[in-house]
Amino acid sequence: MTGVLEPLAARYVDWLRLPAAATGVEDDPAVVRAMPVVLRVERGEPPERTPLLEAAASAAVAVCLDPRSAPGGEWHDEVLAWVTRQIRKVARRARGAHWDAVQELPGVTVAVGGAEARALVPGLVSSMPRVVTRLQISGTDLPADSPGEPPPGVPVIWLNPEVELTVGKAAAQVGHATMILAAALPADHLERWQAGGLRCAVRTATADRWRAVLAEADGGASRNTVLVRDAGFTEVEPGTVTCAARW
Repeated sequence: MTGVLEPLAARYVDWLRLPAAATGVEDDPAVVRAMPVVLRVERGEPPERTPLLEAAASAAVAVCLDPRSAPGGEWHDEVLAWVTRQIRKVARRARGAHWDAVQELPGVTVAVGGAEARALVPGLVSSMPRVVTRLQISGTDLPADSPGEPPPGVPVIWLNPEVELTVGKAAAQVGHATMILAAALPADHLERWQAGGLRCAVRTATADRWRAVLAEADGGASRNTVLVRDAGFTEVEPGTVTCAARW
């Protein structure tokens, strides 16, 4: 397991066991950190929803597993300071020159099926650069698509079929999922995933599949199936399990 994600692995089960109300406790605004996840949504040619979510999911974990986030790396201190608290992400949309501008900031861009997302190195929300804060958060959504069955050989992130999420909120949730999965996986599984470029599939589960995935997660005991439980600051109630990542 990569060192920077160890604090996340250590508190994962405790987070699942918290009373729902306790998941929504706000931090002091002066110390709130977040990872900006920038979604490329061009006005004339918007991407499909599923590839965009898959790009966001891979980009978020790629930042954490990048050599620059390892001990001694230039990103390590910022990433570690964020991982030791709530792993907040804020999805923003960009197009044209604004998309080009965020490529100059530290982070990782991933492209999937014509969709692109860039996860930036996390930092204090209160001191985010203007090139990020000028990007819109609200209203980031795309219509549902029909991606078909997940391809073999990649982890699948199953979205809770009982919860409606905008694409911006879902992008943050699937990014949480890949991070938690990377923190939980045995070393050999993680190495294989990294060798494949950290690709993943995102699908909305059927009701039966969702029940099966919850059972496989076994309350946090599984290292191959992990749950994302949201603090409920936006769109969902505190304690909602929004998605699950399954190796």
